[in-house]
Parts: sequence; structure tokens; C-alpha cells
Amino acid sequence: MFETTESVAVKRDRARTRSFLLFTLFFIVLWFLVGYFSPALAQSATQISTARVWPSPDYTRLTLEAQAPVSFTMMSVKDPERLVLDLQGVDITAVLTTLNEKIAADDPYIKSVRIGRFKPGVTRVVLDLKAEVRPQAFVLPPIAEYGHRLVVDLYPAIPNDPLIAFLDKLESQRATPPPPAEESPPAAEAPRAAKPPVQMRPRFLVVAVDAGHGGEDPGASGRGGTREKDVTLAIAKKLKARIDQEPNMRAFLTRDGDYYVPLHMRVSKARRVKADLFVSIHADAFIRPQARGSSVFALSERGATSAAAGWLAKRENDADLIGGVNLDVKDPYLKQTLLDLSQTATINDSLKLAKAVLSEIGGINTLHKPHVEQAGFAVLKAPDIPSILVETAFLTNPEEERKLKSTAYRQQMAEAVFQGIKRYFAANPPLARERLVAGEPQSVTK
Repeated sequence: MFETTESVAVKRDRARTRSFLLFTLFFIVLWFLVGYFSPALAQSATQISTARVWPSPDYTRLTLEAQAPVSFTMMSVKDPERLVLDLQGVDITAVLTTLNEKIAADDPYIKSVRIGRFKPGVTRVVLDLKAEVRPQAFVLPPIAEYGHRLVVDLYPAIPNDPLIAFLDKLESQRATPPPPAEESPPAAEAPRAAKPPVQMRPRFLVVAVDAGHGGEDPGASGRGGTREKDVTLAIAKKLKARIDQEPNMRAFLTRDGDYYVPLHMRVSKARRVKADLFVSIHADAFIRPQARGSSVFALSERGATSAAAGWLAKRENDADLIGGVNLDVKDPYLKQTLLDLSQTATINDSLKLAKAVLSEIGGINTLHKPHVEQAGFAVLKAPDIPSILVETAFLTNPEEERKLKSTAYRQQMAEAVFQGIKRYFAANPPLARERLVAGEPQSVTK
């Protein structure tokens, strides 16, 4: 029998319909599989190459570094206190699984870290906290030796007040009461009632000692591997110890460990402790290894006094880019217009201090320039505190790098800076501030 033309057409239509349905079903399944597994496939493209934790009294910083930008969301959770980070398209590797091992037992804010897969394509990082915090999270583009960085800063909910802590320490050091006044010998007649003599003694002179760089920002590096941030902290601690030996002087460190303090926060800390002077310690670097010698800088209102000074100021001001600063946070000091009268007077005092320190440093090392230089260093912009920046030597000079690694040279440098400070105070006593009466509550006032 032969099929009719109509039956052949019907079978052909059915076959086409079946093929179309199968084709459609195939693409639906393929679309579902791609939609479900594509985040998991994409996550392998982004891996955290390095994780670093920087605890400090002010805040704890967690840095996750990768070769591509890391997308994230963050939320805080109560009872108990936790911070949750969801990392988009990030694989779970040994760098993350071993992150908890980097949390020190004495970390002020982080108790522990947990890592897990939240859902396909999303890695969850949970920070178990010791107390309530104010978190800040931001990303940084590649710079220097760093790739893309996700930075999480954990600040205490109630900010630490360096002024209170510093003054509490001063108060404990002056807790010994003054000796009683001598009694007058009895007189023939009844003496008139007299007030005992009030013993006056000078208040403490406060010097803010700033160790340059720190944490994410190593500063300059020598061929022998010496890092500027380590040199500056070692000299700063020795300078503080020397200042604290003086009966009427005390030093305050803007950082006392390996962590980064933004430039404007260094200025802010000095102002909050009512510092009389601000001394920032650095170790120089230059493109030519032949450059050598020590230098002292003050702020300039009109630009750098030399091309080298301008180059150095830009390098030091770029420390915030390397150390990592949240640009969304307002900076009241670095963006302010210089105050014509008060800033000019402060710069004049800064130049006097710089000259005194430079003359002392010249006794232990070659001077890069025989005079004080000036440039627009952001860290010297306190409008009411004489401020200087000391470049102790060139780390990029092999001979001077060996000096900077020497404990003896570090002590000599600290002593020279101290003697310059002492010489400045002798010629320029801070008369604007009151003396303290023995027995009164300790305070430092303008």
C-alpha cells in the first residue's frame, strides 16, 4: 500500500515538532547547568594569594591580596559579635583555610576566623570578635609590589583615647607626693595663720615620636633586605627611652608595633596628646646607591627647596597609597588650607628645631645637605606643633644600610636627635602652657 500525501506530511510535521521540543529541552537544561555552575567555574579564576593580619591597639587590619579585584559584601551579626564577609567568585585555598593560624591570642579585636562555602561561587569568611567593632572595608588597586587588595579595618566601637592613656601613665609616674614643708621654729608670740608654701614644678614637655611607615607599607628597602619600617621603629623606641629619662620630658609613640598609621592620624594623635614637638623618623632612599648622608626637613608653604626634597616628599606622602587608607573617610588635616599666621609661626619654630637637630646629627654622620630643607610633607602639617622629619641615612647606600642595621648607630642617632630637642627647648621654652601645681590632677592644656 502506498501512503497518501497527507499522511506523509503529518509524519513530517510530527518529526519536526519532536525535534524542536528536544532542541528546546536541551537548551533549557544547558541554560540551567550554566546558570548553576558558572559561579563555581568563575571562582577558580580568583584566588587569594596572600592574607595578612596586623593587630594594634588602635585597630586590627585584615588584608586579602589577589591578582584580580575581589567583590564582596559585609555584614555585622550580634550575640555573639561577628563580622561576615562574603567573597564573590573566590576559591577556598590553603591561604584562606590557614588564616585562623595568623590570629594572635592577644589580638585586641579578633578571636578567631572561620572559612566555608556559603553557596556556589561564594566563600564566606566569619570573624569571631572579642568586642563590638566599627568595621571599614575597601579595595585598593595594585601598587608597588602589591596586587589587588581587599582591606578590612576593625576599629573599637568606643575609640581609644591616646590622651587619656598617655596622661594616666604620666599620673602614675608622678604619684609620689612632694616632701612636706619644713616647720617654722616656735616664736615668742603666737604666729599668724599662714598658708603652707605651694610647690610649683614644671609640667612635662611632650614629644610625639613618629616611626615612619609600618604594616602594609615597608618603606624603603636596602640591598641587604633591611626595611625602613623596622629601622624607624627601632630608632623611635630608643629615642622615646632617652626622652623618658629626662625628669621633665616624656615621649609618645604614634605607633609602637608593626602596623600602619595613616598620615593624618599621626598628626591627630600628636595633637590629642597636646604634644610640644613632633619628630618623624625615616630612612632615606634614592635611585642612585651613591646618595648618602642624613637630612632634616620642615614643612614648606611655597614648595620644595630642592628637586630632591620635592621627590622625597611625594614618596613619603604616597605612603598612604601603599599602607592602605580608606579614601571615603574625610581627612581634616591633609586637605586643610594652611593657616597663614599660626602655620607660619609653627614653621618658623620647626626650622629652629630642625637646625638644632641637624647640628647634632652632623656629629655622627655625613650630612646630605648642610642646611635644613623644606617640602610639603603631609605628616608635618599640624598647624600648632613644631614638626620635623629626620632622614637618618640612605638605606639604598650599602655602607649606610650597614650603619642603620647597627644597634650602636641607632642609639647614636637617637641620642643626637634627643640632644637637638633638648637644645631647642633650652632656647625656646614653651611658655604658652601652664606649669602644674604638685598634687593637682594631671593635665596638659593649651
